[in-house]
Amino acid sequence: MDNDEPLEPETKDESDSVSAPQSSNETLYCEAEAPVVVEKEKPAQESSETDLEIEDTEKFFTTGQKELYLEACKLVGVVPVSYFIRNMEESYVNLNHHGLGPKGTKAIAIALVSNTTVLTLELADNCIMKEGILSLVEMLQENYYLQEMNVSDNDLGLEGARILSEFLQNNTSSLLSLQLAGNNFKEESAELFCQALSNNYRIKSLDLSHNQFCHKAGEYLGQMLAINVGLQSLDLSWNHLYIRGVVALCNGLRSNVSLKKLDLSMNSFGNEGAAALGEVLRLNSYLTYLDLSSNNITNDGLSKISRALELNESLKVLKLFLNPISMDGALLLILSIKRNPKSRMEDIDISNVLVSEQFVKILDGVCAIHPQLDVIYKSVQALSAKKTLFTWTNPVKLIQSYADQNKISVLDFFRSLNPSGETMMPVGEFRKAMIRQNKVPINRYQVRELIKKLGEKTGMVDFRSAWPRCSDLSGLPLWPPEGPQFRLRLRLQDVLVCTRPCGCVFGGSPEEPAGGGPCPALAHGPPPARPWPTALPLPGPGPRPSLCPPWPTALPLSPLAHGPPPGRPWPTALPRDPCPCLRQCSSCLEEPLPLL
Repeated sequence: MDNDEPLEPETKDESDSVSAPQSSNETLYCEAEAPVVVEKEKPAQESSETDLEIEDTEKFFTTGQKELYLEACKLVGVVPVSYFIRNMEESYVNLNHHGLGPKGTKAIAIALVSNTTVLTLELADNCIMKEGILSLVEMLQENYYLQEMNVSDNDLGLEGARILSEFLQNNTSSLLSLQLAGNNFKEESAELFCQALSNNYRIKSLDLSHNQFCHKAGEYLGQMLAINVGLQSLDLSWNHLYIRGVVALCNGLRSNVSLKKLDLSMNSFGNEGAAALGEVLRLNSYLTYLDLSSNNITNDGLSKISRALELNESLKVLKLFLNPISMDGALLLILSIKRNPKSRMEDIDISNVLVSEQFVKILDGVCAIHPQLDVIYKSVQALSAKKTLFTWTNPVKLIQSYADQNKISVLDFFRSLNPSGETMMPVGEFRKAMIRQNKVPINRYQVRELIKKLGEKTGMVDFRSAWPRCSDLSGLPLWPPEGPQFRLRLRLQDVLVCTRPCGCVFGGSPEEPAGGGPCPALAHGPPPARPWPTALPLPGPGPRPSLCPPWPTALPLSPLAHGPPPGRPWPTALPRDPCPCLRQCSSCLEEPLPLL
């Protein structure tokens, strides 16, 4: 279709009725196709290159998301991104490394103005520059659903920092997490961000890693942290803060009451910076995660941190990887945890430190007092072969064996560890419970591997990941008999039943076809190491036709009821001979019953 065709009725409508509200469907695209007409209706400042026309919302609510994006691409003159079209109704959209550029980013922003499903948007390494970030900021002023945005590695520079800081100062967006790593931000950019964040309480997580912040930026950040009450996670790794920058940062950390996670790795602040952080750990009771990896901290600097840990009651994770620390320094560290009965330390990473068996014995004593503690070190000298074998015994097999012997499920075993009986549990509490339980002989190394298998995320383990899940069983029923006098269907739903992500709905007789009830415990197979059931209990009897035999109490299961034999595909139909409903109904014997 000719591009000029849709503009003719548009200009005619405008000339016929000035008072009639202008359709946003027309306004959105006339900027590129008929700029002269737009300039007559709009102020000069609204006809800029990155204007998203977001003051007219009718278009966004009357046009489908896909159509809106395609029209936006036509407006700015870019090729649509097929991945975005396929996933624009998902909560997570990853457009990293797509080469969008400023115009492609503007098209994405236009489509997201009215989007209510996307919660996380990844736009790293797309060369969006200041024009693209301006489009995103205009979108965020209207979109109150987007919560996390990643615009790392986009060379935003000082102008991009100015645009973002002005946006953050408004403090009106729903954005909670902002990743700005690798954008060539320097001292001036740090000043702008800190001015904005001093009053912003909505941003909870901020990533400023891989930039060029020096000691002056550390001063700005320290001043911001002293008064900010919203920021909970701050990543400053791979910058150039050095000693002066970290010392200035620590001045603000002493009075901060909201920051929980701080990453200062790769900043080369040495023992002086470690001493300043030690003072922070004495006073700050909110910080729970601290990454000091690769900062040239020796045993002297570690001794300052260790003394602070004798008093600290909040820190849970301490990472000291790639620091020139010896086993003596590591020993000071774990003994400081031992001296603090109120320590909440759960993870210490000194994985480049070579330790001895004597260190391991001392660590065993510390872990007896603090069973939630796990220390990762490089290796152990002269470790016996027997102990090495025990260390790497598969913990899942041990738990499975115990469950089989006691005729319980693995999930039931894990739930017994949680006082609330829930399927999720904090990592530290889970580690403590596993070490203290006496049902399965397991050590802290095996617990570490077990936590990895249980899918640790955000400090939580999920017991359900230890249970074998069905693989897309939607629509595959159990043995479903159906006859003229009897009806019973089992359908898999998206709910958790029998510890599996599925459920069953039962029907009754023709007079009561919509009867329902929970799935029997054995409907989708037996517990681990138990035999398949030979019969499936039926729901309560309904009206029985006089020509049928007595109502059965159990329904025989086909060998294929719970899936095909190993290595064979699912069947397309289940045979009806003999009659599955035990009534020898003629219709049951006529043809196979297709799967639902």
